[in-house]
Amino acid sequence: MDILIRIKRLVLAHAVEFTLKAEEERLADGLSVEDVLESIINAQEIKKTLRSRSPYRLHRREKLYIIESPTFSGVAVYTKGTIRRKGDREVFYVFISAKEARS
Repeated sequence: MDILIRIKRLVLAHAVEFTLKAEEERLADGLSVEDVLESIINAQEIKKTLRSRSPYRLHRREKLYIIESPTFSGVAVYTKGTIRRKGDREVFYVFISAKEARS
């Protein structure tokens, strides 16, 4: 299954968690949780896939997905996250969520 479809299904199932850093960034940029979720739902593609470099994940590196997409009202949002297992279900963890910088 396409990874973006998996992420969108997790959003629709309310299986999304924000890290403290992502919450702080979201609030600092005046974004609501709904803004971030709308942006993910509106995404046409994963902009980039990275491998994590965290020293805390020694056994396996996670794939981090970068999504840049607008909300329903046109606000551009940048989101970075990963899919993890939490108990018996998958969850999309949002590490970074912010308004995209304007040039």
